[in-house]
Amino acid sequence: MTASGNPCVLVYDVGGSHISASTCSAPEYALGPVVQAHLPQEPSSAAFVEVLSQLAAQASSANANILGASLAMPGPFDYEAGVSWMRHKMPYLYGVNVGHALAVRLGLQVGQVRFLNDAAAFLWGEIGAGAAKGVPRAVGITLGTGIGSGFAVDGRVLNEGVGVPPGGEIWNVPFEGGIVEDLISTRAIKQMYRESTGLDREVAEIAAGTPADSAAIEVFQKFGVSLGRVLRILLHNFSPQVVVLGGGIAHASHLFLPSAERELQEAALQLRISALGDRAPLIGAGVLWFAKAGAAAAPSTARA
Repeated sequence: MTASGNPCVLVYDVGGSHISASTCSAPEYALGPVVQAHLPQEPSSAAFVEVLSQLAAQASSANANILGASLAMPGPFDYEAGVSWMRHKMPYLYGVNVGHALAVRLGLQVGQVRFLNDAAAFLWGEIGAGAAKGVPRAVGITLGTGIGSGFAVDGRVLNEGVGVPPGGEIWNVPFEGGIVEDLISTRAIKQMYRESTGLDREVAEIAAGTPADSAAIEVFQKFGVSLGRVLRILLHNFSPQVVVLGGGIAHASHLFLPSAERELQEAALQLRISALGDRAPLIGAGVLWFAKAGAAAAPSTARA
């Protein structure tokens, strides 16, 4: 899959219902056209790889010089080996070496296919070309079905170190008698609204009801307080200068950001909304690929 043209990599963002794909070139980390497809209806690893292959054909132009592929994937996943250990999401990939299968399908070497956690991909993107660019210590938080997180020092995303939870994930960290995700998730917002009104609505519907719906306003204000409290307590030892917020719930940031910022008044950190939006994981997948390959100016190494 190589031809004349600017060198680039295929980048993928694998979500719970669909897959986005594009090409990403260095050193500016520019994306080509973004294409999407639903996860395969046929529950098999072969069908999954076929969807990835079809997206590659759509995303890459005839003159693209494809150096490899980089995939932002949810966990549990062995990102170094390219093997999925997901049971509840895409169980047909459990134990499958996705990296090897995709390399064979695309005519690449196995070493040309790389993987990274989807929340880490979000942060890599914001570091490379977004709201965390040039920030010495940054955290990326994705707000959606659950809460994803990534920790970075001097442009390098870390999985361990002072103030970094195991694997860089805070969703399952014990907090106030439960775990963080009990407070920060679509489930938490829907539950608060249901308890207040007796109505079962999606988060987007609840947000759309403001400012006329006083219950919706109160729910998002409470969500902001919880978010600010979680960040203030759990990020204290890591001491980031900036926390970048992304994910679906971040589209309603105007409803919860003020209360979150009030909760963080005593903390020396700034909340920023993603500058890249849905493109962040795709760009982040490209940033990591080129950083590892040394084909672009790689982020400097650092310790937390």
